[in-house]
Amino acid sequence: MIYHVINRGNCRQEVFHKDADFLAFVGLLGEAKEKHPVKLMGYCLMPNHFHLLLSPEKADDLSKFMQWFMTSHVRRYHRHYRTSGHVWQGRYKSFIVEKDRHLLTVARYIEANPIRVNLVQSAHEWRWSSHGERLDICARQLVDELPIELPVKWTEYVNTPLTESEMERMQQSVNRGAPFGSIPWQMTICENLGLESTVRAKGRPRKWGQEK
Repeated sequence: MIYHVINRGNCRQEVFHKDADFLAFVGLLGEAKEKHPVKLMGYCLMPNHFHLLLSPEKADDLSKFMQWFMTSHVRRYHRHYRTSGHVWQGRYKSFIVEKDRHLLTVARYIEANPIRVNLVQSAHEWRWSSHGERLDICARQLVDELPIELPVKWTEYVNTPLTESEMERMQQSVNRGAPFGSIPWQMTICENLGLESTVRAKGRPRKWGQEK
């Protein structure tokens, strides 16, 4: 399975203060990949949060990867800045992604983060994401290939904003952990993994399978 993973700085505070912080985090990702059988299919580091697109060999490999990765980062962060306490807001959030066009949508969402908050005008201008690696304009070699063919004009695709419907579904997945994919696939995953509550509207009962 493929998971979109996200975590934010404690109280949404900035975690990456300088280039060296971004570089250290990227280096740690490489170390984590060497220690755990998890593929890194995309990432984007923002000043106060990060997105990862991960494919573990087995389901429990994801939690082992993230536990080692987050614990190691916090330890090194405190050692460098001589601080203590929470760096991240808590346990990371994640949701499963279907291996079809929905995976491309998630990869696009991840790499377009700097554009949405006006840090850059084009995805290729942001140094701290997987975008440059996909285009072979970055020396880093962290990213594994996606199991689906990319659009030929990848940068143009990423730079195109998600539709209102795509963004609404993406936010449901980010906020509630709802699997992101086609409705039949989503229903199957939710039933198999007990995730039905992630796709139900809050505050009122809803028939299973009824989506906007």
